[in-house]
Order: sequence, then C-alpha cells, then structure tokens
Amino acid sequence: MAQVLAQIGAYAVPALLPSFIDMWSLDNSEAGWIIAAFYGGYVLAAPFLVSLTDRIPAKWIYVAAVSMTAGAHLGYAYLADGFWSALVFRVLAGIGWAGSYMPGLRTLTDVVTGKPQSRAVALHAGSLGLSGSASFVIAGTIAVMFDWRAAFIVSGLAAVGAAVLALSAMPSNRPAPPKDGKHRRLLDFRPAFRNRSSLAYSIVYCVHTWEMNALRGWVVTYLAFTAGLHGGTSALIAPAAVATLMGVTGTLTSVAGNEISIRIGRPRLIMLAMAASMIMAVLLGTLSGIAYWAAALGAVVYGVTIWLDSSSLTAGAVGNADPEHKGATMTVHTFLGYGGGFVGPFMIGWVLDLAGGQSVLGWTIAFGHVAVVMLVGVTALAILRPKALEGDR
Repeated sequence: MAQVLAQIGAYAVPALLPSFIDMWSLDNSEAGWIIAAFYGGYVLAAPFLVSLTDRIPAKWIYVAAVSMTAGAHLGYAYLADGFWSALVFRVLAGIGWAGSYMPGLRTLTDVVTGKPQSRAVALHAGSLGLSGSASFVIAGTIAVMFDWRAAFIVSGLAAVGAAVLALSAMPSNRPAPPKDGKHRRLLDFRPAFRNRSSLAYSIVYCVHTWEMNALRGWVVTYLAFTAGLHGGTSALIAPAAVATLMGVTGTLTSVAGNEISIRIGRPRLIMLAMAASMIMAVLLGTLSGIAYWAAALGAVVYGVTIWLDSSSLTAGAVGNADPEHKGATMTVHTFLGYGGGFVGPFMIGWVLDLAGGQSVLGWTIAFGHVAVVMLVGVTALAILRPKALEGDR
C-alpha cells in the first residue's frame, strides 16, 4: 500500500507532457530530457541507497526517500515554470524513487523467502504497476478539473501518506551479516557481477526498462499526435485513459508472466516476450498512420508484450542473489535497469527531432530503434544462460 501511494504521481509528467510541450515551447529532445530526468536521478542515487540496505534496515531509507518524493512533487507544483526547473524536480523525484523501489522490495523479500518469494516479487511489481498506470488518468483528470499544478499537489500528499504508512507498519529487519563477519566496501559490486545468473537477468532488465520507459514516457504524446492526425477522439479512449489501460493490462500480464515462467521456464518466457515486443516496436509507429483506434490498440498490445517478463526478470535476479550480497545484486539490477530507463525516453525525443519532428515516419523510426536494442538482451541470455529459481520447472 505504501508503494501504491508513492507511485500515484510517478507518471504525471508523461500524462501531461503535450501540455508542457505547448506551454513551455519545448522541442522533443527537451521533453525527452524531462522524462528521462526522473530515471537519471534514480541511476545517480540507487547505487548508494540500495547498497545501504546491506548495512541498515531498509525501512529508514524508504521513509526518507518517500519524504523526498513528496517534496519533489510539491516543488514541481509550486515552482516549476519551464525546462530547467522541471528538470530539477524530476531528478529529485527520481532520487526519491531510488530510495523507495528496491529498498521497499528488499524489506519484502527479507520477510518472504523460499518458494513464495517470486510470487511476492510479482505482486509487489503489480502494486507498483497498477498505481503507476492509474497515475496517468489521475493526473489527467485532476488537470482537467482544476489545473496541472493540482495533479502534483495530490501526488505529493499521497507520498506523505506512504511515509506515514511505512513508519507505522513496515518492519525494521536488520540485514543478514556477512558470512565472514566483515562488511565489504559500500560500493563494491564485484560479487554481484560474478553471479552470472543474476547478471543475465539484470542485463535483460536494462533493455527491458529502456523499452518500457520509452513507451510509457511517450505514449500519451504519441496518441495525442495520432488523434490530431485523424480528427480527435472521445474522452472514453482519450490518450491518458489508453495509457492507464495499457499499464493495467501490462501489470496483470507481468504477474501472470511470472506464473507462466514457473511452469515453462524463466529464460524461455523471457525470450518469447522479447521476440513479441520487438515485433510490436517495429509496428507501433506505422499504426499512427492507419487510425486512432489502431494506434491505441497497438499501444495496449505492445504494453502486454513488454510487461510479460517484467516481474520474471526481477524475481530471477533477486532469487539468484547470495543472501549476504543481496543489496549489491539488487543495486546492479536496478542500476542497469534504470540506466536503460533513462536512455529510452531521451532516445525517443532525440530520434523524433532527428527525423524532422512528430510524423508517422518519425514515430516509426523512434519506436523501431528499440527492436535493435533488444538484441542485447537476447545475446545476454544466450551467453550467460541463467539458472531457474526454486519452484520453477
């Protein structure tokens, strides 16, 4: 529940991005930077904050982080007035997310161990995904009813609620001590890189998050372009509503995907998901030239193919981690993942500008580049051959 509250404002900026582009006269690259800044802040802070979970209870890192998230949203509401101020507050929001995502997951996986753990990880991802998906329509609705600043005020207050809930209900479990009784250096990630199975899942997670955040960051703008091209659309299937539907169906698919991976094998499920998402990446841009309904349906289907292996990847990395190096392993996993998540949204904006702006061809090239990037994940699985988890078949 704390993670649900912390995520309420996660995608308020992508949901309102067309308005910010018009209001602040942003080009596509600048818009991409604002989206990417959230993940940039995450990447900068995650190595330190997640590594700390091997030293101190994750609860206290979490509480401090969601408090920063609240401050970042409220600061955006009252002080953002252009590219640079928006960039600063999105970086701060990303730092807050760095101290709440994996530390929150660490608290959960310290309590739920063994065979049920992969399901717990999947449900954790589901709670984040549903709330993050809802953030599109919540921000869009509040902006229509009041204004865009009100959407960020609500987001900030929700993050305050996450801090209160964490203080009152989250356990303060101390991390497992090292087997030799000696703590490694705080930012020593060598044990994590020596773990071939966890590393394989983390490399795939990098390109997975590149793709996921490229779509999630730009889907409302893509659909707004398509609606303008074909004479508009109804409120029922407005871009923000489609983005929420995409996120909800994707999240449910992610939870189901973990169950499928238990039955057919984790690497096999991941390979199938990547193949399907590569096909959709090539097709999505061209659908904008056909009809709005085709683009909306394509976005939802693409979301399903992307999210299919999402929780399976994180469960694979965490489940294969050595207990005394879990924090380091989770740090590498989240650093690689959100490193890709930082580059993906920026690349969409940069490629759009390179292609001459928003057009059917521009969107086709922009989303199409993701299919090429996904080949890195295919190669990592083939070379590193990661292990299954306890309970997988």
